[in-house]
Amino acid sequence: MRSMLKVALEGAFTNFKRIFFAADRVTDMEMRNQIATLSVEVDDRVDETACIGCAGCSNACPTHAIEMKNLAAPVKITDDWVKTQVPEINLEKCIVCYYCHDFCPIYSLYGEKGTIHPACVGDQEVNVSELMAQPFKISEDKLKVISAYLSDKTVIKNREDGE
Repeated sequence: MRSMLKVALEGAFTNFKRIFFAADRVTDMEMRNQIATLSVEVDDRVDETACIGCAGCSNACPTHAIEMKNLAAPVKITDDWVKTQVPEINLEKCIVCYYCHDFCPIYSLYGEKGTIHPACVGDQEVNVSELMAQPFKISEDKLKVISAYLSDKTVIKNREDGE
């Protein structure tokens, strides 16, 4: 009984210090104020200027957390490619598997930072038009896997059905 009382008093004293004197605070005051005023700025998870709008990330997402949203106006990237949509991540569905990042052609084909990332896409300095004009080398096996994800959702459906 005595030891339980001691543990309870120590816990109460520790919590008292945390609550009233901000001891052991993990979140700084600026972040706490942003949370209290609902003004937290979330890091960018999609770089819309570097994205080519292929929907590969959306097709590869196992939880369907990525939806393609229409752009206000189409963006011409090359003579053969016009971007009409960009991805948007639903963080409530995202399981942070990085499939979206790994299947992004900017990353998987050209070796640049992926234009989508579940945590933070970071600063992109990619001229997509110039990048897509460059030739790249890729094995046939890797090309088949990537093209299946970029073309449609049958790969995901087959995986869900156990095939």
